[in-house]
Amino acid sequence: MPHDIEPRLLRAFTAVADELHFTRAAARLYVAQQALSRDIRRLERDLGTVLFLRTTRQVRLTPEGERLLPYAQRVLAAHDELCAAFHEGAGHERPLLVDVGAPVGTAHRVLERARAAAPALELAARFHSGLTGAAEGLLTGGLDVSFGRVAGLPRGVRTRLAHHPVRYEPMAVLLPEEHPLAARAAVPVDALAGETLYTGAGNAHTAEWTSLAARLFEGRGIRAAAPYPEIDGPAEFLRVVRKRGWSVLASVEFIEVPGMVLRPLVDPVPLSPVSVVWRRGLRHPGLDALLAAARELGAAGGWLARPEGAWLPPEDARLMAA
Repeated sequence: MPHDIEPRLLRAFTAVADELHFTRAAARLYVAQQALSRDIRRLERDLGTVLFLRTTRQVRLTPEGERLLPYAQRVLAAHDELCAAFHEGAGHERPLLVDVGAPVGTAHRVLERARAAAPALELAARFHSGLTGAAEGLLTGGLDVSFGRVAGLPRGVRTRLAHHPVRYEPMAVLLPEEHPLAARAAVPVDALAGETLYTGAGNAHTAEWTSLAARLFEGRGIRAAAPYPEIDGPAEFLRVVRKRGWSVLASVEFIEVPGMVLRPLVDPVPLSPVSVVWRRGLRHPGLDALLAAARELGAAGGWLARPEGAWLPPEDARLMAA
């Protein structure tokens, strides 16, 4: 039994254990599948045991693999906490990199409140699109904090991140001004039957939003627009949406789009769950300021009160409650 096992080998092992699929695990770790297989073989050789049973159709843990998994997870959590603590440096003087997606909405409001409450801290905003895309940066250190729907992340990614519920954000629809439903103050969800809405399909960075929309549309006769490459920035979003004549599934706080109107959805009110998300082990006073701002705004605005009869997938409700 070796005295030193490289964290890289344990990361390879836990990724395959989470995914039970070498190709998906390699993609998650951003390595070639051959390199991942090589690391697994080396770990098995170092430990003197077989960790996975592999066939052409499936991968599963051996009893020794099952025994190793909780130890590997604890070691990696401690390693991540150690790296995060020393990466941040004494006195936490470096800026906290915060992805808020857009300069409007829940995340941006939390950021602005935290900046106002702690002006001595440097909270640097990033405007990426989607928690799925931001998760890579959180895990590799390119970002510190993001916001979004945690239930939409792969389970193996969620286990390496921490989150704090912020808001059940009501969903809305962005309609062309001439659309028949645009005259309504609020749009019943069933009134969208037969409509085609843009939900970010084709943008891998917003997969958690696209999957939430698919759950909402299921059985209601609402179609999602065909996949389209990632749209970068408000100006390009405006150009594409207007050219294609799309209606858009959105949140009640959204960028202004000339020629279009934002209407809340009702009967039921569909909810988009928003959490503050950060990598496990992160210690920074800026994170404390963000969490305090989220709690303050949430208490004042009733952000975590779910309207009676509101729509929310069960797995989202469980994670928000946890």
